Amino acid sequence: MCGIAGIFHAETPKPVDPVRVERMCDALAHRGPDGSGVWTDHGIGLGHRRLSIIDIAGSPQPMHSADGRAVIVFNGEIYNFRELRRELEQAGFTFRTSGDTEVILAAWQKWGPDCLARLDGMFAFALFDLGKRQLFLARDRFGVKPLFLAHLSDGSIAFASELKGLLAHPLLRRRVNPQALEAYMAWGYVPDSHSILAGVEKLPAGHFLLLDQGRAPGAPRRWWDIDFTAREKGSEADLSAQLVHLMREGVRSRMVADVPLGAFLSGGVDSSGVVALMSEASAAPVQTCSIGFDVAAYDETSYAREVAARFGADHAERIVATDDFAAIDALAAMFDEPFADASALPTWRVCQLARERVTVALSGDGADEAFAGYRRQVFHHHEERARAVLPASLRAPLFGTLGRAWPKADWAPRPLRAKATLLALAESGEEGYARGLSVTLPAARRALYSDSFAASLAGFRAEDELIALMRSAPGRSGLDRAQYADLKFWLPGDILTKVDRTSMAVSLEAREPLLDHRLVEFAARLPERMRVRGATGKFLLKKSLERYLPQDVLYRPKQGFVTPIAEWLRGPLADAARGIARGSLAQTGFFDPESIAALAEAHIAGRADHSRTLWQLVMLEKSLARLGVSA
Repeated sequence: MCGIAGIFHAETPKPVDPVRVERMCDALAHRGPDGSGVWTDHGIGLGHRRLSIIDIAGSPQPMHSADGRAVIVFNGEIYNFRELRRELEQAGFTFRTSGDTEVILAAWQKWGPDCLARLDGMFAFALFDLGKRQLFLARDRFGVKPLFLAHLSDGSIAFASELKGLLAHPLLRRRVNPQALEAYMAWGYVPDSHSILAGVEKLPAGHFLLLDQGRAPGAPRRWWDIDFTAREKGSEADLSAQLVHLMREGVRSRMVADVPLGAFLSGGVDSSGVVALMSEASAAPVQTCSIGFDVAAYDETSYAREVAARFGADHAERIVATDDFAAIDALAAMFDEPFADASALPTWRVCQLARERVTVALSGDGADEAFAGYRRQVFHHHEERARAVLPASLRAPLFGTLGRAWPKADWAPRPLRAKATLLALAESGEEGYARGLSVTLPAARRALYSDSFAASLAGFRAEDELIALMRSAPGRSGLDRAQYADLKFWLPGDILTKVDRTSMAVSLEAREPLLDHRLVEFAARLPERMRVRGATGKFLLKKSLERYLPQDVLYRPKQGFVTPIAEWLRGPLADAARGIARGSLAQTGFFDPESIAALAEAHIAGRADHSRTLWQLVMLEKSLARLGVSA
């Protein structure tokens, strides 16, 4: 795994200062502590920081093709590079290294942009073709690896694996993008459709950008999408056999490494399934690691221990204090953009533990999105059935009235917390799903914004992007559309961003075998009854793993990493919550200080639970302070 950066002059090939590229790469040193390199030519500069995983000694970057006509910097892994290499050798290509980077160069020269469809892996790369004077930027199907772009005042385009690489360029303006801030306040992260800084973009997952010297830059083009319109046929047993085969292939392909390799093991279904299949494929014990908490209600280490013992894993665990809030400044530095998914903290801690033992760790990320494992997806599936029975003319007034009257009882047992469900049923499926995903709803956001900031949005509402994505999704049902949105919007913006930044912060490569594209494409074709059965999500996945895992691992309620931010913000972080209304965030003019103060006091007094919104504001303040932005 690596970090890449570069500068490209499209219309006028001005000289590129190699020192400037080097400084951009130095900001990414944590992504690649094992080596670095810079290459420049007329109007182009490419830089690289290397974390050695495959062909440790033989694949330095920037790398030239065998004929010297193309140069690449590459972040990621191509899992089928050996098969591609054999095919390219039969076509007459020769290779000087034994790694995957040189295979991408040859694949480009053989197939052009169509090479991407042949790559099985996670990647973001920049490839310059000296004969065509053309820059090819590409990102993998799901957005496992990031790529930021900025159009600068001198006419150049700068790019880097993380925003901090662009921040090292002196021409980058540090001005907040209002729509990105609105999106962050809605979702708790800045989705790939935006960047917190105006003038900065993210190359979308499954897209490439082709830039020619002498021409104005064009727009990114999509090279892959996920299709939910088809349905697999076959018995449950047949579909289960196919699923396990595809999982096995995904796991085995991601176990190729020339450095120590292990797995994250939470004790949940997905990571436990990965460990089971790793154990099946490995002669040696699998190295696993888990993080526990010093409060029993948040701790799942007993399940992880049970799975590790079942498969003879070499298991390590560490207990983390639930008052680990002192690390939030480090989190803000990792993410650059504001990021308020509180599970980032324990994810970082498990990455730290893993890095003490291995350089590559496999995770179970992606299965919830692909197989409908989130509680919200199961709810949405059943809500859509209700919507199909009752026309909107009846639903809207009935459920809308009930929802507005129902108390917001955050303290009550889940069956009594019906307000969100009732309000969702009053809306369309897409609007209801967006409501369920939002951290801070539109009316609550507007109450916090200053009048001038609200006016700067010019009517933009963050939820509308998700609603439009769902309505245009290639799917046949509400569940299809919800999963499509999770795979295209939530997964790259939240989950994969979290894993990439926290793992790269400690120079650890994380791999997601359950995001093998063939497995996800198969999951998208499963009949709905194979994804959701009653109150059970991931139905077929769980049934398929019954031969490997015990019932208490497969069918206990989903928990995930939990961070007690509500308690923090009423206790040790209460002063921080109060301080938002008079701190640097209040000075930006984006928010109404009195509204923030009232929100904080209501939470601290226990009159309401505003912890998620307050956490968003805390992380936003820290991020903007680090970025040194202006309005």
